Amino acid sequence: MIGTPELILIIIVALFLFGPTKLPELAHSLGKAAGEFKKAQMETEYELKRLDKPLNEKDTKIHNLAIEMGLDAQNKTTEQLVEEIRLIIKSSGTLPTKKASV
Repeated sequence: MIGTPELILIIIVALFLFGPTKLPELAHSLGKAAGEFKKAQMETEYELKRLDKPLNEKDTKIHNLAIEMGLDAQNKTTEQLVEEIRLIIKSSGTLPTKKASV
């Protein structure tokens, strides 16, 4: 970790490089960038958790229906599958029927 003497040295060098008038602006910009980075990190973590959670019964039924209709359900969200199913129904005008096996 950075100790107190190192931190003081960094501040002195920053003062010489940027001057006392630019240093607050630089610190503000750095803080803003760190906040944006943290926000993006939290959003990414939330999205990953959302994708990892197990499917509920409704989602499982939608995935099974998509597979029965011949859609590729792998790596697609439930919302994407619902939209594809709607497009197929709209284009055909009727619900697809399951072919009876002999």
